[in-house]
Amino acid sequence: MFQNREDIFQILSDAVSEGVVIVDEHQNIVSTNTSADVMFGYDANDLMDMPLNTLIPTRYHQNHGAHFESFYKNSEKRHMGHGRDLFGLKKEGQQFPVEVGLNPFVINGKTYVMALVIDITERKKIEKDLRLQSKALQSSGNGIVICDALHNDYPIIYFNAAFQNLTGYSADEILGNNCRFLQCDDRDQNSILKLKNAIEKGESCQIILRNYKKDGTLFWNDLFINPIKNKEGEITHFVGIQNDITQRKKVEEERNYLSKIFDDSLNEIYVWDYDTLKFINVNYGAQKNLGYTIEELQKLTPASIKPDFTEDKFRSLIAPLKNGTEDKIEFEAVHERKDGTTYPVYVNLELSILGDRQVFVAIILDITGQKNYTHELERTVELRTNQLKIALDKEKELNELKTKFLSLVSHEFKTPLSGILTSSMLLSKYTLEEQQAKRDKHIKTITDRVHYLNNILNDFLSIEKLETGKVNYKFTTFRLSKVVNEVVYNSNMLLKEGQQIKYPENIDDISLTQDEKTIELALSNLVHNAIKYSSENTDVIINITQNADHTIFEIIDSGIGIPEKDIKNIFNRYFRAENVLTTQGTGIGLNIVKSHIENLGGTISFKSEENIGSTFILTVPNKAL
Repeated sequence: MFQNREDIFQILSDAVSEGVVIVDEHQNIVSTNTSADVMFGYDANDLMDMPLNTLIPTRYHQNHGAHFESFYKNSEKRHMGHGRDLFGLKKEGQQFPVEVGLNPFVINGKTYVMALVIDITERKKIEKDLRLQSKALQSSGNGIVICDALHNDYPIIYFNAAFQNLTGYSADEILGNNCRFLQCDDRDQNSILKLKNAIEKGESCQIILRNYKKDGTLFWNDLFINPIKNKEGEITHFVGIQNDITQRKKVEEERNYLSKIFDDSLNEIYVWDYDTLKFINVNYGAQKNLGYTIEELQKLTPASIKPDFTEDKFRSLIAPLKNGTEDKIEFEAVHERKDGTTYPVYVNLELSILGDRQVFVAIILDITGQKNYTHELERTVELRTNQLKIALDKEKELNELKTKFLSLVSHEFKTPLSGILTSSMLLSKYTLEEQQAKRDKHIKTITDRVHYLNNILNDFLSIEKLETGKVNYKFTTFRLSKVVNEVVYNSNMLLKEGQQIKYPENIDDISLTQDEKTIELALSNLVHNAIKYSSENTDVIINITQNADHTIFEIIDSGIGIPEKDIKNIFNRYFRAENVLTTQGTGIGLNIVKSHIENLGGTISFKSEENIGSTFILTVPNKAL
């Protein structure tokens, strides 16, 4: 009956892609479809009436019979194997994994079993690859995450153990979240923008980010992302591989820091080869000072930049370092720049290790400044010595001036006092009325001498005020004619026989805003000196001019003048020219005038020729400064 329906079964089974094998109660094959024949390597009808064990590896025959008997009695539809791996046997003897579904059916009271067989070789291979890949992902030392690109915000759907160990977060805190939680609030990073752009474009990207573990610890993350596409070219996932490079960054930062110290050091630093002595590295400070590039220096040796050394002499110098008798060598030398100029240096030289080789390291200080300082110090000492000598000479000169001054003062006070005493004694003798003229003469002598002494004392008081800064100037606006008239009136009493004072009379319109008393004092001193040091029958001339800023006074005499050798000291306090030593005077008048006029912002100058006369010039601002 089964044979009568063979055509129907064949049509149906050939339409099925799985292999179909039908067996009877004795486990004999009664029918197969084309897929089964191809799968097991047989031609059509070759398997008819052959035992089912033909398609099963020998090591499974014993157990298979018992399993079949149990299944046949229960006659239930189910998958074969119940979690065990099943294998088929090809005609050529190769085994291959299969998945089998058993379907019992009854025809005319007779039970048959239809086995649907699927060759799962490719699936097993894929599963094996997936298991290997999963195991590789889980065992990887790098943190790995997979994000779903088909859902909003790219949630994490997979992470490996390394990622969890790296970040310290639990699975609940990782799954379903975007990876940005690793940045915390540190979102202002250029790398984040680069990452965002790569994701939007669906491109691979490698960046370095500042990430933070659950406990807040910073770690530097070298992140590589790669898009995964389906058959249609649609991006379904992004795989992120995370590498903790914190230690590398720390080493880089330390190396960069040391490199910065090396290059930024104010000292010159040289590293050269142990054997050839050729420079390996030279810091920027040395390159700049020498004028060579690093490429040029790498062709040179220390002896090349030390004009006082040959290579043999330099090797002899460093021999104690090579033979271990010295740990460090220090010495002074001279370096020669590329342009031929030289400068002194202090060298500190040691042996060191660079990688796997020995090198020499020299830290060199440019001691030009020290040398210059020493030279400058020596020059300063010499200068100070000369200044001290000058000061001592001045002190000697001052002491001489003081001695001269004391002698002068003694004389200046003694003579008037003697005159006062003599006149006082004579006054007592002239008691008669007709002797009144003689009494008036002596009274005038006493009065003149007292005025003279009072003027000397006033000069001394002026000096004291000038030195202590206690001079208070009172600035007012006044007509110049008033001051000139007062000076001339007082000076007329000092005129010698035949002397005249000539002064401008058309100065009523000239005014000054100055200290009136000081201007009067200065003019009086200069006019009195002109009278004192001029002979009888001579003129003392006062010229006055005024411009927009200054008023200029000229006091001209035809007196004894000033010797040329004394001109330089004429304004020094207590100084008196050689040709006036027998004339009364203290040598402080001109010094006082100069100090006052300069305090008012003016100047005093003169021109003089011995036995011809002198001209003193006062230049005073029209308005007080």
